[in-house]
Amino acid sequence: MTLSRHALALTALMLSPPALYATARPAEAQTLQEALAMAYANNPTLQAARAQLRAVDENVPAALAGWRPTVQITSSVGQATTSTNASDRITSPWRSRDIVSNQASVTQPIFRGGRTTASTRRAENQVLAQRARLIATEQQVMQDTVNAYVAVIRDQEEVRLNINNEQVLTRQLQATNERFRVGEITRTDVAQAESRLAGSRASRADSEGRLQQSRATFARLVGQPPQRLVAPQPLRVPVADAREAGTIASQNNPNVVAALFDEAAARDLVDVNFAALLPQVSVTGTTFRNDNSTTSIDTRINGTQVTANLTVPLYQGGAEHAAVRQARQSAQQARQVVEDQRRAATQQATQAWETLTAARAQVDSVRAQIRAAEIALDGVQREAVVGSRTTLDVLNAEQELLNARVSLVRALANVITASHSLASSLGRLTARDLNLPVQIYDMEGYYREVRNRWAGWGDYTPTAGR
Repeated sequence: MTLSRHALALTALMLSPPALYATARPAEAQTLQEALAMAYANNPTLQAARAQLRAVDENVPAALAGWRPTVQITSSVGQATTSTNASDRITSPWRSRDIVSNQASVTQPIFRGGRTTASTRRAENQVLAQRARLIATEQQVMQDTVNAYVAVIRDQEEVRLNINNEQVLTRQLQATNERFRVGEITRTDVAQAESRLAGSRASRADSEGRLQQSRATFARLVGQPPQRLVAPQPLRVPVADAREAGTIASQNNPNVVAALFDEAAARDLVDVNFAALLPQVSVTGTTFRNDNSTTSIDTRINGTQVTANLTVPLYQGGAEHAAVRQARQSAQQARQVVEDQRRAATQQATQAWETLTAARAQVDSVRAQIRAAEIALDGVQREAVVGSRTTLDVLNAEQELLNARVSLVRALANVITASHSLASSLGRLTARDLNLPVQIYDMEGYYREVRNRWAGWGDYTPTAGR
């Protein structure tokens, strides 16, 4: 039983010198770069994360609104009916009048206890944290797509190996029946060959089912079923050992970056809540017109006024103090989350490095195992011809060779996925790092559009890269 042509091609491609991605490919084939580009442009999880970032961007203009004036117009219309009782008990007739009141006011905050400044800083940190989370989501989508892409290739190769094994065992059973008919072997040998063939058919059916599952996962992530996939190469990750990988990950992993900005936003929340305990200063300008507001008919009162307002909170029940204390504890919690994320990133990078190292060593070992198993199978087959080996010995040798070849396909797949997982832990598995042929999403585009807007309720999402 020889290694199939497809498996040989897979082995050659996956074991070639590491580079970003292969450039040469068969006609009408789908490369990993193309699959990643489609996922980057169409994946709904990534699209939802971008929309969430745009929603968080709105926190900044909402905070900046604290610097801006508020304008109000108040109007009221009604009717009043009155009568007057004189001291001599002579009653005046009932009289009706229309009452109209109009007032316009403009209030400009001068000092809000530092609330606007603190709220703006907090909103900015929330935006930066959400950008880091968007990068984390992008990396997760890229990693899932890589895993799905490699899984399809791996399962395709396993299906081919199982089909090839089934064909070999079918011919083996035919030869065993011929030898049984001429009396060279017993019925036991035939039963052993039949059992092994039935087992190979079960393995082939199982591998075909796993292939369809992998194809479904690929279609969910990329947006279309896989075409002719080209075996990719491992990424060349710019780290020398596990220690360096852990150090870089603890600083550059997007989850760590998001936690750092979350901590800064939590500290800003302390100042936001403390502002409720400080004086508030504002200026209000008002103009008004009241018609028939008194008991007299056909009267009109016009006026304007400008007032400076000072509010000094003395005691509001203690709720504001509780909010400050609560914010301080939340800031301490966020500080511990930063440390936890750093440790988690270091662990993830170290594990990815060790997994990649082990997978590479496994590839070398399994290739040596395959060479030895091929020699052993050839020897067992020759010895079986002269009667020194049984049919079971041949079947076992064939099964051992098949298992080794399946292990090689899986080890090669592990090398690819582990290299991408290591890049993800370092924060280097983005569309920009992978040089994907896509228009990179502008995380600041919507922010620039809405940051200084005073009004408007439309969708200001930039069309490019949307």
